[in-house]
Amino acid sequence: MAQTQDFTAMMKDMMGSFPVDTKAMEDAFKTTATMSEKLSAVALEAAEKSTELSASWTKETLSKIAELSSAKEEPADYAKAMTDFAASQAEAAAEHMATFAEIAKKVQMDTVELMMAAGKDFSEDMTAAAKKATDEMTAATKKVTEAAK
Repeated sequence: MAQTQDFTAMMKDMMGSFPVDTKAMEDAFKTTATMSEKLSAVALEAAEKSTELSASWTKETLSKIAELSSAKEEPADYAKAMTDFAASQAEAAAEHMATFAEIAKKVQMDTVELMMAAGKDFSEDMTAAAKKATDEMTAATKKVTEAAK
């Protein structure tokens, strides 16, 4: 009676010969975590600056409203106060919106810079992992092929 090969044992040996590189996964995770931290820092800085700007704008507006709501001696003074208030609000709006735009522009530039750096890091990580995996797979395949002879 001819001896049949134990395919289960052969498959188990073959699968055991193919290495699993957890280092590449750890490196990719670390790169992702670092990028997330940097993106969070950009977002938090923008939120802080936007909040400060909004608070400043609100304080300015409230002080102008206080001037507007003060009692006037002449009826014409009310019209002038309203005109002054409207002009100052239009000017403040233009200035503050330009500042908000600067904040948004900085966020965009920082994000693009981080994405480009992360793309480079991911590319380097993946290239190194692929090369290592290819080398190990080639060695494992040779080992399995030689064992099957």
